[in-house]
Amino acid sequence: MLIEIETLKTEILKHGTAKSEIGQRFALKKQARLAHRMRTNDASTLDMRISAEQRLKEPGIKLPAPPELFVTYLMVFAMLASLQLLAQAQGKERPMEHPTFYRTKQIDGLSVFYREAGPKNAPTLLLLHGLPSSSRMFEPLFARLSDRYHLVAPDYPGFGHSDWPDPKTFAYTFDRFAEITNHLTEALGISHYTLYMQDYGGPVGFRMALAHPDRIDALIVQDAVAHNEGLGANWKTRRAFWADRAPNESALRTNLLSLATTRTRHVGNDPNVERYDPDLWTDEFYFLNQPGQADIQSNLFYDYRTNVDAYPKWQAWMREKRPRLLVIWGKYDLSFDIGEPKRYREDVPTADVHVLDAGHFALDTAGDQIAQLVRGFMK
Repeated sequence: MLIEIETLKTEILKHGTAKSEIGQRFALKKQARLAHRMRTNDASTLDMRISAEQRLKEPGIKLPAPPELFVTYLMVFAMLASLQLLAQAQGKERPMEHPTFYRTKQIDGLSVFYREAGPKNAPTLLLLHGLPSSSRMFEPLFARLSDRYHLVAPDYPGFGHSDWPDPKTFAYTFDRFAEITNHLTEALGISHYTLYMQDYGGPVGFRMALAHPDRIDALIVQDAVAHNEGLGANWKTRRAFWADRAPNESALRTNLLSLATTRTRHVGNDPNVERYDPDLWTDEFYFLNQPGQADIQSNLFYDYRTNVDAYPKWQAWMREKRPRLLVIWGKYDLSFDIGEPKRYREDVPTADVHVLDAGHFALDTAGDQIAQLVRGFMK
């Protein structure tokens, strides 16, 4: 933009004339006004204005260029100058109306990290993340929904920026996670909310719903399982780990925590892998390789077997309560069976079900679409 303007300045000064004295004076006046309106300290622009003003006092100047060319230059120059001023105005940072805040709260002796955005008097979305992510996975929704909703997304103990207590002294179980998350909502004064549950967020959220059904306005399930049939073929190694932990520990860690698995959780079998930012899985793999993480994740995943035992209770609760339910599923998800969305509809016939062109972490590539679905559902 600046290069184009400077080029046009040069051309105008070269051809900045008119055949008649009247035409020339009109052109010079316009040139001076344009240079003045740019309101810049640029020396060449100021010189152009001063030169134009001085030349207006001269009795006459012979100018070689046709007036049509000069007028064209002036029109284009004026347009580019206006665009420059607009770009400068837009480039100034304006404060966000509903910025995201990054906070911690002491809950049951632990520092629990959470992200929060949006008006607190608006309907609350409580967003529960999956493995091996954190509340960071919901950034696409914070950017798109905080104008209308109150968003709260915590990190579980052992994840993200919450405390990572020693697995030898702290019980990494889904019961404990649900209890701590319930206590967090109470500490924040949140008495009603819509649960948004992804992956591990499912077993945490369903426990919360069954413990305090009066607090639940609605459920949003995004690639989270509530039926045994929803666990795909890659769960064979994991079921063996549940049946006999010690001899299957090493195989489980490779199956669950390796770089290849961490990548596959994002891209699945999507043929368009270039849509995915590789930082998504390399950051998570770095997290999984921090001291103590292998033990934390193994302990928590060993407890996952209790979710399978609880599936019938969750299904019965949905069939009885018929909660408002939105199901969002990535069709390239290899972690869970693609028939799971249909099973939710069998539990809640009025469920709003959408299978998207996305993976297990559908927000990776479908943030706009999911935000639109959530807005429509929350109305």
